[in-house]
Amino acid sequence: MALFWSGSAHATDGFNFIGYGPTSIAMGGTGAAYDIGPAGMMINPATLALMPDGCDGQIGGDIITSNLKIRNTATGEVAHSNSEGTNNGPYYAPEVAFVCRKGRYTLGIGSFAAAGVGTQYAADSFLSRTVTNTTDTGLRNFSRMLTLRIPVSAAYQVTDRLAVGGSLDVVWTSMNVGLLLDTSQIGTLAAQQRLSGSLVPTLLGIPQLSGGYLNFTNHSIVGGAAEGWGIGGKLGATYQVSRRTRLGIVYSFKTSVSDLTGHSTLTAVSAVAGNIPLSGKVRVRDFQGPAQFTAGVFHEFSDRLSVAVDYQRVFWGSAMKNVSVGFKDDASGADINLSFPTNYRDTNVVGVGVQYRLTPRFAVRGGFHYADEPTPGHGVLAIIPSTPTTNITGGGSWALGKNSALDFALTYAFPKSVSNDGPPNTAAPIEATHSQIAASIAFRKHF
Repeated sequence: MALFWSGSAHATDGFNFIGYGPTSIAMGGTGAAYDIGPAGMMINPATLALMPDGCDGQIGGDIITSNLKIRNTATGEVAHSNSEGTNNGPYYAPEVAFVCRKGRYTLGIGSFAAAGVGTQYAADSFLSRTVTNTTDTGLRNFSRMLTLRIPVSAAYQVTDRLAVGGSLDVVWTSMNVGLLLDTSQIGTLAAQQRLSGSLVPTLLGIPQLSGGYLNFTNHSIVGGAAEGWGIGGKLGATYQVSRRTRLGIVYSFKTSVSDLTGHSTLTAVSAVAGNIPLSGKVRVRDFQGPAQFTAGVFHEFSDRLSVAVDYQRVFWGSAMKNVSVGFKDDASGADINLSFPTNYRDTNVVGVGVQYRLTPRFAVRGGFHYADEPTPGHGVLAIIPSTPTTNITGGGSWALGKNSALDFALTYAFPKSVSNDGPPNTAAPIEATHSQIAASIAFRKHF
């Protein structure tokens, strides 16, 4: 399964993607109240009951390219995410799903990238230089996180108007991180009681300590060095108000994924002794996807023109208040624990999509997607910006025959800047600016 996944992607709703499958993506990430094909199991499993009897298969993928820069507002220096490295993209996210319906019952299974972020900066950028003692470390700052969901889904047509559905998702999260912390950041974390462990006195006792560098990566375009498995799930319903209008609601539960664990290196940076590496194990604690509630409406104005609107409330506040990381030295067994205050807030998300059928074989789609910024400025880390809030989307569908179609989508996330003035999440005052372009394509076949 890991060979299917060649990276993660920059998300635009915190870590979440704006939609699943090109039909949803092209229509502003909507999908709570209409048939988006087998990818419906990722948004509202009840929509799987909208398909005709038989089986539907879908295979496709997304590609994401980002433009990300971090500006030191004190010096004017800029770090771009355009250096070489396996964490820097472009990012690819294949997807596959298979659904069968017989009478009132529908069953399906799939595999989708559900969330992710990733970036990498050059080793000679200001992010690799400590503020304390102005030490050029030559150590890269980077991140890559991917959440993969494997939903097993079911839907049931209760009446001619009402359908219900749900999914139990196997969830896999993997992560790479390279993060340089200045001594000023370490001091602030300690003052806020966010730093602990038996390794702390040893670290702080190093002569002319400039900072510390945490690094765990698998040096590959696949997966991450730290990983964990768990479960998630969704429950949803659709209701046919009239022949042309349908409502949909769905609740997606907060994930329950084990701590992410793997091999790591912790490097103490000294202005006199250089870089002093320690080999050990890393543990990223309680890194979960948020619960979310979605309500949507779909209306057909005519046989050619239809519109979808979704509203979503994402409960980031209970899932991403902190990012907590622990390191344990292999040789001594000593440990260190850090907790970064991201303070994510619950967000409102709105998607609007329009489809117009030009001919019986070809339809065009367009949309708009907006999400509140989930993190306040002081919660931003340079390696995890995820700042875009506004997207425009477009795409279409081309029927290749009576029972097959090719769907495609393109999205553009407008640049958005967020500032962070200082420790603990950054040493120098920074402004993070992020924009991106993403494309999606999928082949669907009805059997």
